[in-house]
Amino acid sequence: QVQLVESGGGLVQAGGSLRLLCAASGRTFTTYAMGWFRQAPGKERESVAAIGRSGDLTRYADSVKGRFTISRDNAKNTVYLQMNSLKPEDTAVYYCAARYSSLYTPPAIAPSAYDYWGQGTQVTVSS
Repeated sequence: QVQLVESGGGLVQAGGSLRLLCAASGRTFTTYAMGWFRQAPGKERESVAAIGRSGDLTRYADSVKGRFTISRDNAKNTVYLQMNSLKPEDTAVYYCAARYSSLYTPPAIAPSAYDYWGQGTQVTVSS
C-alpha cells in the first residue's frame, strides 16, 4: 500500500503557473504508475495527466495538453505537475493517485483505474 500527500496548491491569477507535488510513502514507489486528477465543485472527477513507472511514458487530457507537464523523481518518491498558462476553468481540487503497473505499459488515465488516492490540494485561478 502507498500513502500520498499533495502540496503546492494555492491562488494564482490567470496566465500564471503553479507546481504541484505528490509525495509517496513506502519503498515500492517505482512499481506504481501515477496520475493527477481534478474535481471542480458540482462536477465529476476528471483526468489531468498520468505517468508510467519509469517516467518515460506520459498521457494528458486534451484540456491541459501543451500547458501542463507531469514528471516524477523516483529517488525522491515524488510526482510533480507543472501547470502553466493557468485558466479560471482549471480551478479545482487536484488529487494524485497511484496504481500498480507493468514497466512498459502506457499509464492508465481514467480515475477508475487508480487504487490509492491523496487528500487533494486546492488550486484557484482568478480571472
